[in-house]
Amino acid sequence: MSSTSRSGPTGWAVFAGTVLAIVGSFNVIYGLAAVFKDQVIVTGGSRVIVADLTSWGWFLFFFGLLQVAAGCALFAGASWARWTAVVLAGLNAIGNVGFITVQPIWTSLIIALDIIVIYQLTANWSPVDATYYERYDDTTTGATSSPRDQATHMRTGL
Repeated sequence: MSSTSRSGPTGWAVFAGTVLAIVGSFNVIYGLAAVFKDQVIVTGGSRVIVADLTSWGWFLFFFGLLQVAAGCALFAGASWARWTAVVLAGLNAIGNVGFITVQPIWTSLIIALDIIVIYQLTANWSPVDATYYERYDDTTTGATSSPRDQATHMRTGL
């Protein structure tokens, strides 16, 4: 019997990449909103806080782009994307703690998604065999197929 190898990113890595890309897209939208509407007044009891969010908006915009890029790299199974995504999700969760009083439900959801991404990338990571795609092309182009394909055909008739 031949040894089994991973055929690509696992389902959890794809899930984590999808969630990271979605959260990154939200950060891009929030960043653009902060740039275009940079004067924000937040009331809290008897106090009024006026903040200029232009710099924070640009930072959030580029940070979101990094998250989207890392999420897309997870789809390709890039090994560098795993730890980059873990760091970006951790920074995003920490950064969102400051906004929990402004939008508690939405911010809690984003933090929870970041924690899920971190968990999936640290607990359920399997290495990707980069030569799988070349082997797959070689075995499917000719008349012969792999023993696994033959066994599947014999068992199921497909």
